[in-house]
Order: sequence, then structure tokens, then C-alpha cells
Amino acid sequence: MSASVKSTYTKTAIWLHWMIAALIIGQLIGGKVMHAMDPAPLKFELYQLHKSFGFIILALSVARLLWRLGHKPPALPDGMKPFEKIGAKLSHIAFYILMIGIPISGWVMVSSSPYIIETKIFKLIPVFDLPGVPRTEGFNALTKDVHEYMAIAIAALLVLHIGAALKHHFVEKDDVLNRMAPRIKVRR
Repeated sequence: MSASVKSTYTKTAIWLHWMIAALIIGQLIGGKVMHAMDPAPLKFELYQLHKSFGFIILALSVARLLWRLGHKPPALPDGMKPFEKIGAKLSHIAFYILMIGIPISGWVMVSSSPYIIETKIFKLIPVFDLPGVPRTEGFNALTKDVHEYMAIAIAALLVLHIGAALKHHFVEKDDVLNRMAPRIKVRR
């Protein structure tokens, strides 16, 4: 490898990766818990927190996408098969679509709710409803389904992503995991 080839992601990319990953995992767990709860004041508060963290994920994901567009990632290992390289590229594109699309679908869902519940990020920052979104039960039900299916898709993609990183680390023994988690060293 030449000295000009970067072997890890930037500190900003690493920080955004792990922060967004932790928030998404928390949102997936929180979403399942909230969905299973009986209506109660606690459930309402959890939904408000879920929306707040969703907006944080949206902002961080847009920042990460903009950062990524201006910073080339490390090259994939030479030993990767072409279909693995294509899969890696497609899975990263899918992540960006879902990391931005899920919060937006949640925003559309809130904006289409017939109940007209005000959204405030952490009870402080008011968020406007998206203009032109119909407030009908049918459209709101559709947006709930879209939001849920996208959440299922990102959960499946996370499992695939984690599995691929572990395969690279323990089976291939390359530095793919080390690029995003620099303190984890490959044992050969």
C-alpha cells in the first residue's frame, strides 16, 4: 500500500458513524418497546423522545452524507471479490437512503396525523408539520407502514453490515473493521 492511500476513515466520519449507529439501534429498540406498550403518559413521552432522536439522526445523517461527498473513503481490500465490492457499495447507499428516509417518513407520519400533536425536539425546539401532507386516517396508516417497513429494512441491513464487518475481521483478517474502529487490531 502506498503512503498516499488512506487506511482509515477521518475522525469526523468515525464519530458520525458510531453516533448514528448507536442512535439507530436505540430507536429500533425504543420503537419496538413503544409499539408494544398500552396507551399511557409514559408511552406518549417515549414517542416524543423517539421523534426528537429521529430529528437528531436526520441532522447527523445529512451531515455525514455531506462529509462523505467531500472525503473519499479508504479503498476496499484488493482481495475482495467484485460482487462483495458491489454489495458494499449498494449497502452503503441503502444506509444513506434509510438513515435519511426513515426520519423523513416519521416526519410525514406526524404531519399526516389527524390528532395534530405538536412536535418539539426535546420539548424545546418546535418542528413545523410538512406542508401539503393530507391529514387523513388512510394516508396516516400508509405512512406508519412505510416507516415501519423502512425500520425493518435498516435492522436487516445492520445485521448484514455487522456480519460483514465481523467476517472481514475474523475470517478474512483484513483491516476493514479497523478502518471504522481504529483501536481494534487484526490478529493474524
